Amino acid sequence: MDSLTDSTNHISSSINEMVEYRALEGHIHSVGFQLDECLIPFLELAGFGSAALIRTFNLRHDLISALVERWHPETHTFHLSCGECTITLEDVALQLGLPIDGNAVTGVSLISRPARLCYDLLGRSPSEGKFQTLKFSWLKANFEYLPSTATELEVMQAVQAYIMHLIGGVLMPDTHGSEVHLMCLLLLSNLHNTRSYSWGSAVLAILYRELCRTTDLSAVDIGGCLILFAVVGSLSDAILVIH
Repeated sequence: MDSLTDSTNHISSSINEMVEYRALEGHIHSVGFQLDECLIPFLELAGFGSAALIRTFNLRHDLISALVERWHPETHTFHLSCGECTITLEDVALQLGLPIDGNAVTGVSLISRPARLCYDLLGRSPSEGKFQTLKFSWLKANFEYLPSTATELEVMQAVQAYIMHLIGGVLMPDTHGSEVHLMCLLLLSNLHNTRSYSWGSAVLAILYRELCRTTDLSAVDIGGCLILFAVVGSLSDAILVIH
């Protein structure tokens, strides 16, 4: 590695001394139930129509790990033999169809009345006590099947549940488990306003954060929207350049 990365904690500084190659574990929890067609217009209204078409896929952990070795936190770019490249907001917009302009995706980290929020927006709650996340298994169990007699309110609730699963499972997965924070549900309270948030910026920021974190030798897994790695040429072509 060149002088841009002089930290002894960067994975690249220890590759030659490693007994066993480090392959990061990726965390992807795809939406595990079929999308009902009646949800599509509302998903498009909210700005998640294209992202909702994402299906399950396999990750090459060794290839992702090899690219992390070439990631420079100082410049947020991959340094390859052929030059520098990175993942941009334009890539996010083209691949995922998410809005990249608008308000920042942010909110309160502690929901004071989580059960009330869930009842108001989803029509049901996983608990009457204190909780800050929704498990994907609960979302699937309660919203996988939409009855043919569903009202518009029930359809809207199913849309919000689907987007929550999509955010936590595919677009912004973390490394702590199969659940999504309730903060995101607050931003879905009015689907007409949901697309006013820059969801694409949030997705890219989390991926950048994870790339920077995993350059440390002690990291064992990586979160974020890993399908965006496809824009780095292609993973297979990039790895040929690296080696």
